Amino acid sequence: MSSADVSYAPLIPVPAERRVFAARDAFALWFSLGLGLLVLQAGSLLVPALSLGQALAAVVCGTLVGVLPLALAGMIGAETGLAAMATLRPSLGLRGAAIPAVLNVIQLVGWGAFEIIVMADAADTLTRGLIGVSSPVVWTLLFGGLATAIAAGGPVSFVRRFLREWGLYLILAASAWLTYALLARQDLAALFARPGQGGMGFGAAVDLVAAMPLSWLPVIADYGRFHRSAEGAFRGSALGYFVGNVWFYGLGATYALVSGGEASIATTLALAGGGFALLLILLDETDNAFAAVHSAAVSTGTLTRVPVRRLALGFGALCTLIALSLPLTEYEGFLLLIGSVFAPLFGVVLADYFVARRRRIDVAEIDRRGGAYWFAGGLRPAGLVAWLAGVAVYHGVGHLLPDLGATLPAMAASAAIFLLATRMRG
Repeated sequence: MSSADVSYAPLIPVPAERRVFAARDAFALWFSLGLGLLVLQAGSLLVPALSLGQALAAVVCGTLVGVLPLALAGMIGAETGLAAMATLRPSLGLRGAAIPAVLNVIQLVGWGAFEIIVMADAADTLTRGLIGVSSPVVWTLLFGGLATAIAAGGPVSFVRRFLREWGLYLILAASAWLTYALLARQDLAALFARPGQGGMGFGAAVDLVAAMPLSWLPVIADYGRFHRSAEGAFRGSALGYFVGNVWFYGLGATYALVSGGEASIATTLALAGGGFALLLILLDETDNAFAAVHSAAVSTGTLTRVPVRRLALGFGALCTLIALSLPLTEYEGFLLLIGSVFAPLFGVVLADYFVARRRRIDVAEIDRRGGAYWFAGGLRPAGLVAWLAGVAVYHGVGHLLPDLGATLPAMAASAAIFLLATRMRG
């Protein structure tokens, strides 16, 4: 197997001849990443606070809010050939960009551990129900090792040899079965007629849904850099993630409403009438863990000269160790915290790249001390201040006006403050 897709340092553009992804590759990858057991569980958090109709409306709105900036961030990777954390340097400075890089590694390690936990729990549920054997530690080690091996191989190998060849079709079959099992056995009219019980506003629900695609903002360029065209990267990733996220958030909310509680793995297994579909979904869940481990390595690669493949092996082991000891709790808070940090950050980055710089980055300056992106000792005050202001707006709106939704105001505020600051400097 060629290691060409993992041999390029994050601060070096992928050569044009190695940019092999087309729009269908982006669709396959981001549709797959939009599905998963964690997405089902996130969808379950919307009900019974909201009615099913309100929940589905929040799912569509929140996915749109998150997917559009996600796809735009992917375009930056496609146009520059740089990894995600490298594309932040013109906006924050060479040293300033290290701050979100460290935060991104932390959140990705958390994601990787969550994914391994949920895969191990699902597999253990299956074996316990079928043959009466429970071995969560074995499953954790197995899935941790699998995610690590795939991450070390890199995205081109994974998308081209697994997803496009056969993996996507298995995932579609599993998703279709989970949907059919729900539609065939439940009275949807009665479910839609149930009123919401309150406790979560519509805006807060939109934020919760948007947090899922926004959590991928700091990594999408790691895969966009392998695309032949920015337009193909945008179309494929936007459509793929929109369809997958809406589908599984909606399923999670509906299964939770049917069960009268959270759409847990055991509940979903029982309501779906068997473990075959869930077994196939486990295959899909592996790509979420792969993306978390691989991008943690790539982000760290912007801070150190250690090869990405070696870093991926280390982060895979770390995520597995954490999964062995960490319970899956405080999931909602984890998602919202991610949104509060990275949504305002990419308000700054997108405004800088698409408005201030008119889609131009001098890649030769991306790692040069004292160069174009060094600014004030490696820091760009305008970008950092605008980012922090956006985080403050996110939490302020979330606390004072929870029904409004904080994601769009925070992104708009950070973008506006950044553009105003750069214009004042002439």
